[in-house]
Amino acid sequence: MIILYNLFFPLIFLFFIPGIIYKYIKRGGVKHTYPERFAIFSESKKKELSSISGRRIWIHAVSVGETQLAIDFIQAMRKSDPKYRFIISTTTTTGQELAQNKLKEVATIIFCPIDYFILVKKTFDLVKPELLIIFETEIWPSMIYEAHKRKIKIAQVNSRISDHSFKGYKRFSSFISPFLSLVDVSCAQTEADLQRLKIICPSLNVVKTGTMKFDQKVPDKLADIKLDEIFGEGSFLYLLAASTHPGEEKFIIGIYRNLLASFKNLRLIIVPRHAERGNEIVDELNAAGISYFRRSNKSSGRGSEVSCLLADTTGEMLAFMKVSDIVIMGKCFAGNDGGHNVIEPALLGKAIVTGKELSNFRFVMKIMLESKALIGVSDSELEGALRKLLENPQERKKLGEVAMATVSQHIGATQRTIVQIEKIINT
Repeated sequence: MIILYNLFFPLIFLFFIPGIIYKYIKRGGVKHTYPERFAIFSESKKKELSSISGRRIWIHAVSVGETQLAIDFIQAMRKSDPKYRFIISTTTTTGQELAQNKLKEVATIIFCPIDYFILVKKTFDLVKPELLIIFETEIWPSMIYEAHKRKIKIAQVNSRISDHSFKGYKRFSSFISPFLSLVDVSCAQTEADLQRLKIICPSLNVVKTGTMKFDQKVPDKLADIKLDEIFGEGSFLYLLAASTHPGEEKFIIGIYRNLLASFKNLRLIIVPRHAERGNEIVDELNAAGISYFRRSNKSSGRGSEVSCLLADTTGEMLAFMKVSDIVIMGKCFAGNDGGHNVIEPALLGKAIVTGKELSNFRFVMKIMLESKALIGVSDSELEGALRKLLENPQERKKLGEVAMATVSQHIGATQRTIVQIEKIINT
């Protein structure tokens, strides 16, 4: 299987090159070390890697979401055993930036090599880990095979299989199963994830540990966003559209215009999931006649009084959640599905409105709905739900308090995961 995979990889990779180039150009983040994706490391990075003493653990987290979880996980593992030394890799430039900002003092930070055997071998020669930890359920055949060949322990943590991924993985299970079988332990978020992993690879050692997302913590120091510098002095209500995807901005802007007729002090903040989409969102704001301030280049449009802040930047989501009154979580309206992490605004005690069913966060959504910790609505119900919350400050406050309390009742997945990892690393 590994021979076939690497034989066809260069041909398949050709189809991904345009997307890789586009994301590299359009997205922000750290880019000067991007050649590491091709196993090209600077002399200073090689020296840094060779000087690591102690029990080396390589943690791979693809993008910003996984990297944030990895940050908290590394801090917990450091407390478990101070001899652990960490190398963290990311695939995206934005994930790399987050790791550089948060982990520079406690980990060596690299880009993950493209999953081709020559590049993977070169990177393993430099990293020399005792343990490889892969966040969530990314299947990297060359990386997994190379670790196994070198007798390096392999763990998947916070594993989950979305509806969409399950269909694909199940269809190609004859290819995927041989690689998954090399993983020493997979720590699944839910019983459903455990069962799906077992269907894909019956021999896989899977343990349900819960979702680490409940263990997230608000950073001690969040950036202080001065909204009065953008919107001016006044008693405003702030509506945050968080992690939005194509189609959602136009939909939410339309609802905002309707609400503005009744709530003159309402202001909209849009934080798109991908900051490089700023230009198309500006077009939607202009088409709707909404005055705005664009944070990435400090430009404004349509008059001096700003109604909307377009935060097309990276790494500021929590700071904007902190100053908002209501948070709409994206990727679940206007034809989008799957959803995004509702735990982040819950940690800040915010009133949360999202779609009715989040296929990527089904377990979290189930718990939050059962506790009445958020509001799940369809497209046609969103405006009415927002209107009720805007009219009732006590309801907003109560919703936020219940959300925060619900999260606190489901912590512990990180420690359960560490127990499983220490079982394999010490055998």
